[in-house]
Amino acid sequence: MTRALFIIDIQNDFTEGGALAVAGGDAVAAGVTALLERLPDAYDAIFASRDWHDPDSDNGGHFALSGEPDYTQNWPVHCVAGTPGADYHPALRLPEHVINIRKGQGEAGYSIFDGVSEGGEKTGELLITNGVTDVDIVGLATDHCVRASGLHALEHGQHVRVLTDLIAGVSQESSDAALAELAHAGATLATSDAVA
Repeated sequence: MTRALFIIDIQNDFTEGGALAVAGGDAVAAGVTALLERLPDAYDAIFASRDWHDPDSDNGGHFALSGEPDYTQNWPVHCVAGTPGADYHPALRLPEHVINIRKGQGEAGYSIFDGVSEGGEKTGELLITNGVTDVDIVGLATDHCVRASGLHALEHGQHVRVLTDLIAGVSQESSDAALAELAHAGATLATSDAVA
């Protein structure tokens, strides 16, 4: 068994004070860092995704550039490539060997599988290259990018575990629905205490 950690979108724009802030985002950033420091050898590979949206387009309709966003298909401008909002949260301290994945370059890009590494490799290809069979998922937001990443990981044949104390969502109702959907699809819901 080769286990990877997916750290989903723990970025300034998705945490308190950001353009699309998720309540509890700061705590998730600190909690993930604590996990990595407590168990530095728990994962054979660590992937960290970031929204990295184009600055000069609506990114396939993902940005509401005129009028009010509907917060389901389009959103306020956020995580524009190269801006502070797209940076990882300062409390998130990643190891040197992390595989950075940029997604949403000209499109919505909810799932980590929609992105590519700095070398242009797709996440699914990197899982195969690293022999990954099991994935733990943490990050933001439960009801959007965590959900999409978990479902896609299952579709890629991974054994998926969502660490429920290291995620936060836009709303409780939609987050609960996302976790139920993930569990129904085959994901395990656990806390970070389950990480050996």
